[in-house]
Amino acid sequence: MNAPPRASLSRAVQGLLLAVIGILLLPGGAARAQGSPSLDASASTPIEVTVWHAYRGEERAAVEAALAAYSSVDPRVRVVPLAIPYEGYFSKLEAAAPRGNGPDLFLAAHERIGAWQGTGLVAPFPADQDTSDLHPTTVQAMTWQGQLHGLPLAYKCLALFVNTALVPSPPRTTDELVAMLPGLTGPDRYGLAYVHTDAYFHAPWMHGFGGGVFQGDAVALDQAGNAEAMAWVVDLQDRGLLPEEPTSALVTELFNQGRAAMVISGPWFLGEVSDPVAYRVAPLPMVSTTGRPAAPYLTVDGAFVSAYAAHPDPARAVARYLASPEVALRRAVEGRQAVSSLSAAADPAVAQDPVLSAFRAQLDAAVPMPNRPEMQATWEPQARALRRVTRHALSPQAAARAAQQEYDIVARPSPPKADPRPYLAVVGLALVGALGWFGPRAWAARADIRQHAHAYLYVAPAALAMLALVVVPFVVGAAVSLFSHREGTFTFVGLANFLDILLARDWPVTSPLSFWFTLVVTVLWTVANVFLHVAIGLSLAMVLREPWLRLRGVYRVLLILPWAVPNYITALIWKGMFHRQFGAINGFLEWAGFGAVSWFSQFSTAFAANLATNTWLGFPFMMVVTLGALQSIPRDLEQAAEVDGASAWQRFRHVTLPLLKPALLPAVILGSVWTFNMFNIIYLVSGGEPDGSTEILISEAYRWAFTRGHRYGYASAYAVLIFFVLLGYSRLMNRVAGQKVL
Repeated sequence: MNAPPRASLSRAVQGLLLAVIGILLLPGGAARAQGSPSLDASASTPIEVTVWHAYRGEERAAVEAALAAYSSVDPRVRVVPLAIPYEGYFSKLEAAAPRGNGPDLFLAAHERIGAWQGTGLVAPFPADQDTSDLHPTTVQAMTWQGQLHGLPLAYKCLALFVNTALVPSPPRTTDELVAMLPGLTGPDRYGLAYVHTDAYFHAPWMHGFGGGVFQGDAVALDQAGNAEAMAWVVDLQDRGLLPEEPTSALVTELFNQGRAAMVISGPWFLGEVSDPVAYRVAPLPMVSTTGRPAAPYLTVDGAFVSAYAAHPDPARAVARYLASPEVALRRAVEGRQAVSSLSAAADPAVAQDPVLSAFRAQLDAAVPMPNRPEMQATWEPQARALRRVTRHALSPQAAARAAQQEYDIVARPSPPKADPRPYLAVVGLALVGALGWFGPRAWAARADIRQHAHAYLYVAPAALAMLALVVVPFVVGAAVSLFSHREGTFTFVGLANFLDILLARDWPVTSPLSFWFTLVVTVLWTVANVFLHVAIGLSLAMVLREPWLRLRGVYRVLLILPWAVPNYITALIWKGMFHRQFGAINGFLEWAGFGAVSWFSQFSTAFAANLATNTWLGFPFMMVVTLGALQSIPRDLEQAAEVDGASAWQRFRHVTLPLLKPALLPAVILGSVWTFNMFNIIYLVSGGEPDGSTEILISEAYRWAFTRGHRYGYASAYAVLIFFVLLGYSRLMNRVAGQKVL
């Protein structure tokens, strides 16, 4: 049955868009998914099965050694492992596999199964797949809508790390834990430390108090158990039993220095504990008030067969091989993996390992991370609720209700489909108009073009590079803003994303999460930074040019250093300096007789922290530009003005500054654009706190794309609006400058 014209045209536009994105991301890819020969015992060339994974260290060595040995099991198959950096693993997988450039088999955590099944990325295993040797909880994690989509290999979850010199016997209940903590807590010393403002680390208590993320199939962040768990944690913090503003780096440092008797972390923490520290791993305690165990989320690493695999049957055979008891035992012993195989876990080499046996005990009380697509959009509301409660901005009950409201807004249905024909007509008319404008001019200048053809050949490589790296990505990004993305599907919605943003349909205008509030903050951020950059840079340059100043070369080098250090490193350093309890800035304030400041608990101080960090990064650029411009200004002009009786300020205002403007104005425009889009400082220093009020437009676009349900169209609309704001600003500055500087 033929599709209606509108739906057919919409799919055509969507297909063209995805094809362009695929070409940009993966040029030259071969369409492996179109089919391949099945495994033939008589084939002279072994079948290659490509396996992607993101393991590192001992885990990588053990897994790749096992894969290398597969040829002894089946010489007809050659396994080719490929380690992908974790940061780009999933985006690369989801982009490459549908275009035939992905793996046959990939090893990954189970949380995205629901989304993968919706996009057709994963091929389920047969219904008769034998899972009798695999722990039922790990099998449950790999199951979606009654089908097994992967074979569980290993698992990770949180547990209690105990310094045995300070705590000989770990607590079994929260009452025992709370009774222990006062005796283990003192100045800069804590009985328990973990990142209690992070939703993942808070999950054990949420489940232990009877709360959770889902009720049935619906997201329910406002459950009573969630509020009770937050109230319990805040009580510990208010009594000084937990460190304030915790980070993973701080928790590690406290434990390694013996200033934290117990920490909550996962298997990755094993590589961070210092050798002198004597410790053991124990299951988390039971919540005394409910009788439920503190149940952390369980992440299960599994072997998944790509639905686009060139060799699906051999890939399934490799997956079964990796999940077999023999290989699982090897992964447990050599890679220190907590494996899903019951036989391997019962082997004395694993069962007698104190760390692996502790995680095995914690497995029985763990909750598989929900593999529903909705889960990803719940993390930000949960984390924001925790931070609100810990800084006493809201009560636990109000914070839980606010989290549910924010999720409902983020997860609202996509805008209705739009008819793409008017938009295609506008694009067509624009192209015809451009051709009508450019064609006659090119024809009239054909003689000059022919005469200077060699010059065009010289600039052609740069023009093609700009076309491929700037123009085409911009056009594709602008096109994406006309679509709504949900669970791997793009739907053409026209200008709906722009209308939602500009008309504040999602959030009130005064909300920190609205476009207009964020725009005001971004403009304030840009103006304040550029003013300080120019003022400090200009002042230092005026001083450094004076001949009476000794060691000018040394000062110049030292003052350029903030600009030379990568800005993300500087941001992390300043973030630590602003820490409430252990930061150097609060240490200085307390030494000077002032109280410590919780810098990220209110807008003014969080904005000031961001501003101080970026000012430190930005003034050297303005100083260098000004120093270079000052070299071209003859001192005779200033001396003549001085002879005429001009004061120092008058000489600067009427002689030096006008001569500096031609160099300063382009620098100011460039500095404004850089600052307007200074993502790293916002993301790493304040993280948008409190409640997103210090976010700028570029960081908001990032969150819509990656932490709020992958709403790529909405994020692209933000990016297009940012472009037009900066375009208007640059045109305005060109008029002010009286010349074209950009």
